[in-house]
Amino acid sequence: MDDREALGQIETEVALLMRLGEATRRATPVAAHRSLDRAAYVILRHLQEAGPQNVSALAARLNLDGSTVTRQVSAIQRDGLVTREPDPHDGRGALIAPTRAGLHRVDAVRAARTAVYGEILADWSAEDRLALATLMRRLNESLDAYPRRDKR
Repeated sequence: MDDREALGQIETEVALLMRLGEATRRATPVAAHRSLDRAAYVILRHLQEAGPQNVSALAARLNLDGSTVTRQVSAIQRDGLVTREPDPHDGRGALIAPTRAGLHRVDAVRAARTAVYGEILADWSAEDRLALATLMRRLNESLDAYPRRDKR
């Protein structure tokens, strides 16, 4: 397989990965696995790892428009999963922080999803799972950097 064919296969595999990942999420009977939509999960995981953020920082990190993140944050705030607190560095702004309930929910979802992938990849060797994890991280880092590149 030459490089062009490999890139074509990667494109197809990524499309299938996204479709099958969502189908797996919907088909999994574990309630915790489905208790957060993708947007809420990603926001809460980022806040869990990085700490409170303003909407602009969240939007930049997630490569989304600020108005989109504002809508998503408002939805998870209504569910009691995040709070908005005054930003001590910017009196006009607010910091978004996960609540205890938000952290509990994201931990439950993460554990449920980890268990599902454990089942799916049960017949893979530890080395293959590690290689996949490494390559997936590299792919996500490259995807994350792509819209930020100077397109001159």
